[in-house]
Amino acid sequence: MLLGLCLALGAGPVGALTLQEAVAQVERETGGKILSAETIRVGRNMIYRIKVLTPDGRIRVFQLPA
Repeated sequence: MLLGLCLALGAGPVGALTLQEAVAQVERETGGKILSAETIRVGRNMIYRIKVLTPDGRIRVFQLPA
């Protein structure tokens, strides 16, 4: 389900999404409630870390290229 999201976000700076766009897309794809979202540095890379409460009550954390 989120494979398309991960591929779209991995497209590089030209196709990169903002944090707000990434949050909206994760929310649409999962149908869950966003608990937190932040941009963090991992080595030389920036990633979006988005925590979601899924409709079935589980918490999932997505880490996507920024």
